[in-house]
Formats: sequence, structure tokens, C-alpha cells
Amino acid sequence: MLTETEIKIKGIQILAQKMGKVDAEKFISLLLCEPFDYTKWQKDLFDDMGVNKLSQLAVKDRKGKVNER
Repeated sequence: MLTETEIKIKGIQILAQKMGKVDAEKFISLLLCEPFDYTKWQKDLFDDMGVNKLSQLAVKDRKGKVNER
């Protein structure tokens, strides 16, 4: 099990890898600057997507392919 610090470091590294350093910083700034309910955001994130499409994206993610909606 990772410590909280290790999770934060790993999360930032993944964001920077996937988004680039500048966009990762922008993302973090956006989260810090406005009220943010992660649970609601996650719930709404896939609202427009059916179960089949979500399943396809999960399979692609497991295979290491880039997910695009």
C-alpha cells in the first residue's frame, strides 16, 4: 500500500506523462481554484456514455491503448 505522499507523487508523474507538464499544472490549478466535488465529477464524467462504450474503453485501457471518447 502506498503512502499518501507516494500517491501524490505518482499521480503528478502520471499527469505530467500523459498531459505534459504545462497542462498537468493547469489541471491541478483548476482543481485547487474552484470548489470541486470529485464524487459528482466522476458520476457525471461518463453520463453520456452507454455501458457498452464504457466497457470498450476499459478493455482498450487494459491493453494500453489511448482512450478517446
